[in-house]
Amino acid sequence: MSEVNAAQKKRMGEDGGFIAALDQSGGSTPKALAAYGVTSDAWTDETGMFDQVHAMRTRIVTSPAFDKRVVAAILFEKTMDRDFEGKPAAQWLWEVKNCVPLLKVDKGLAPEENGCQIMKPNPGLEELCKRAAAKMVFGTKMRSFIKANNEAGIKAVVAQQFEDAKRIIGEGLCPIIEPEVDINTEDKDGAEKVLCAELLAGLNALADDQIVMLKLTIPNQDNLYADLIAHKNVLRVVALSGGYPRDEANAKLAKNKGMIASFSRALTEGLTVSMSDEEYNKVLNESIQGIYDASIA
Repeated sequence: MSEVNAAQKKRMGEDGGFIAALDQSGGSTPKALAAYGVTSDAWTDETGMFDQVHAMRTRIVTSPAFDKRVVAAILFEKTMDRDFEGKPAAQWLWEVKNCVPLLKVDKGLAPEENGCQIMKPNPGLEELCKRAAAKMVFGTKMRSFIKANNEAGIKAVVAQQFEDAKRIIGEGLCPIIEPEVDINTEDKDGAEKVLCAELLAGLNALADDQIVMLKLTIPNQDNLYADLIAHKNVLRVVALSGGYPRDEANAKLAKNKGMIASFSRALTEGLTVSMSDEEYNKVLNESIQGIYDASIA
């Protein structure tokens, strides 16, 4: 393990704070930009759209409010390949902000089967991980989606997640396994209990040196994931906001000891392109403080 990698692992695993999820992909970018006050007439093609979202992300990470309270940030591939303030994005995050760079690596969701969506095939995963490691990225994130308490569907989601996690570990990166449970799932409580058992079985099958992180919907039952948080193969368990408004997500998260936030929409809630820097930094600081407080509760 390199000196940088060891320092990133320590920061990611031990420090108080949360993860900023800045990894909106092509499908979710227009919605994120609209919430920020940038409408589709601001660009004419995909490149223009990603220029707009890169400007939005740059404003977030370069704000003085984006400080040690943010231990890591998840980037989209196109962001990893761009710069912040003239320096490669991941390197800038680590060297300037002491923020651990992570990368979204999945290729989106496959069609629904058994009430769940596994990830689309990812034949280029190893090559992407090699590029990421060369750019000072510490870990990855990949998302599946659970819409029903269907044991066969949940088993398929978890099996694929661990299969790809092992491929990522093989390239020297730390994977975040993200089997999101839809907050509107009819039997969310039941689905989460099945998921917890499947994740525990997957973790127990790992070798001692195969370390992962987990990104999970905040559970209905407080501290349901305590055994996952304490597991020897888990560096960190983080929570997605899942569509809950920020205050509600923070309140739910604070009841789950040892779980930290990895919020996207909840982080940027209330920020708009037209704000003065003073107003923008004030709103972002309040957002970061609220999420930080919930993450260390």
